[in-house]
Amino acid sequence: MQRLQSSAIASDSHVCITTIQRLYSILKGEELDASLEEDNPAEKSWQPKEPVPVAYSAKVPPEFFDFIVIDECHRSIYNLWQQVLDYFDAFLIGLTATPDKRTFGFFQENIVSEYSHERAVADGVNVGYSVYLIETEITNNGAEIKAREFIDKREKLSRRKRWEQLDEDVTYTPTQLDRDVVNPSQIRTIIRTFREIVPILFPGRSEVPKTLVFAKTDSHAEDIIKIIREEFGEGNAFCKKITCKSDEDPKSLLARFRNEYNPRIAVTVDMIATGTDVKPLECLLFMRDVKSSNYFEQMIGRGTRTLCFDDLKKVTPSVTSAKTHFVIVDAIGVTRSLKTDSRPLERKPTISLKELLEAITFGAEEEDHFISLASRLARLDRQITEEERATFIEKAGGKSINQVVRELFDAWNPDAISLKAQSLQGALVEEESDNPSAETHLLQEEAQRALLNEARSTFNGPLNEFIDTVRRVHEQIIDTINLDQVTKSEWATESASKATELIGEFKAYLEAHKDEITALTIFYNQPFQHRTVTYRMIRELFERLKADKPALAPMRIWHAYEQLEQVNGTSPKNELIALVSLIRRVIGIDTVLTLYDKTVDTNFKKWIFNKHSGAGEKFTEEQMQWLRMIKEHIAASIHIEPDDLDLTPFDAHGGRGKMWQLFGERMGTIIDELNEVLTA
Repeated sequence: MQRLQSSAIASDSHVCITTIQRLYSILKGEELDASLEEDNPAEKSWQPKEPVPVAYSAKVPPEFFDFIVIDECHRSIYNLWQQVLDYFDAFLIGLTATPDKRTFGFFQENIVSEYSHERAVADGVNVGYSVYLIETEITNNGAEIKAREFIDKREKLSRRKRWEQLDEDVTYTPTQLDRDVVNPSQIRTIIRTFREIVPILFPGRSEVPKTLVFAKTDSHAEDIIKIIREEFGEGNAFCKKITCKSDEDPKSLLARFRNEYNPRIAVTVDMIATGTDVKPLECLLFMRDVKSSNYFEQMIGRGTRTLCFDDLKKVTPSVTSAKTHFVIVDAIGVTRSLKTDSRPLERKPTISLKELLEAITFGAEEEDHFISLASRLARLDRQITEEERATFIEKAGGKSINQVVRELFDAWNPDAISLKAQSLQGALVEEESDNPSAETHLLQEEAQRALLNEARSTFNGPLNEFIDTVRRVHEQIIDTINLDQVTKSEWATESASKATELIGEFKAYLEAHKDEITALTIFYNQPFQHRTVTYRMIRELFERLKADKPALAPMRIWHAYEQLEQVNGTSPKNELIALVSLIRRVIGIDTVLTLYDKTVDTNFKKWIFNKHSGAGEKFTEEQMQWLRMIKEHIAASIHIEPDDLDLTPFDAHGGRGKMWQLFGERMGTIIDELNEVLTA
């Protein structure tokens, strides 16, 4: 494989990568004019207007390539450079996310593969988006400046100002804004409103999400940057202009915008509008209108890229999940006209997830319900853990979240409906025409009904409850409406009756699940059960309890016991340790609630005493040091495995090999004994 950077093509190259401009220069036998191979020709002041001539080249004959793959084939191949493609006798394969009428015409409407935005969201390849509108009086209606007013006038190129008195009224329209007339108040109103709504768009964030602002011109971009820096008060590094006219190297600026904390906001005209990948982008602020649906689709494509939690957190530290969606802030009306086939997937923002689930489950057939639920589930899939994802699959009858999202989309996807109709009929359905037959209509309706029922059949009471519960675990409600005030300042205590009620609910839960949760089964069958409880078993029980009964959090039950009896020990180190102590108290192993650390410590002393008494074995001081470390590990982690001996703190003392030196073949027996005895 060879990337062409000169006119020489290696004889052993099976794949060549090049721009169409360079390929033209090779055919012409001339060195490439570097200005024709710029990354962003849209921002250059001149482009050739006439189709370029192509002549026969013996060096590169028409049959030189077997096939040509054209990336971003929606641009640059129709007029100026089409002759380059026509020269070759090869199959042409076009790739683009935004085909237009010219693209379909060029490739003779031969679509080999199609992948919609909705399907990409369902598959987790892209994220969906929501739209937030900002309107101002001057943005919508323009304004009038009366004669005799003193105003500033500014030269467009030099930006040099002069003061002048108008000799007649000046009325300007919205389309003249930032071209013929600049209104700093209009820009400031939009930027100030954006600053104020950031906590609404992205609750819980302590920094502005990575935001890209689309400006009309380079001069407009300068005005926006100046006001952003004033309104946010974060310094020059916070907001940068990334255009070919930037003071700094635009490629370096773009790399920092992509990989570093600053800049948080980038302002561009065309440079980042197409073909540029900035995955951490979560907000697009449009301060320019776009007439081309193809170009608009390219622009919003900057926000669709997915990004995992760890990589997003590197540049936006306050995030709590992977990138789940992005927001279009429309301050110019760019989203109101039909420019793009992709749509905001959130159609019912005022309906809760629980209500959407109920609506789908009980027969709702509105498209907006299905699409909105699919959007929220796709967003949830980017937030939950692998354990929660596995639980979803179990409760959904073996279906993953992506599968469920696809089914919800397919219920309203014309292509999926047609395929379903074909399968129902057992043969191809007649092609769509101006007057499709009544039979075709009926078959299409039956196919959609089948897809609706298929999507709906997944949802049930346990799954719906799990989805609603896990969503609440990963989301917080930020109440910015109600102001709080202090009414009491003292230590809080549960009443005795409330504490008794909580403990009763906790006991009932353990009793109800003792035969299905492994850790409880082992505890309830002691001393006849010879298996020991492991850390993984306790973690499984804790996750189940948190999902089923979040009000029965172990620390809360611990504090309830403190209201009713004398507790042996201070507050546990963590929820898992508290849970083990509580189980022992509930089933009667301990007569009073005892901190698990104390139980382990007491049992360890008894075990050592029995070993050292009489004819028992005596441990050396070095062996005792290892036994104490094992005891501390069991007190903190409930159980110890031989592999744990290669971890902290054992590795600092020689690890598993050292323990084998000290105890020899007794090592396995001692580990088993301590697991059993210390937790008894």
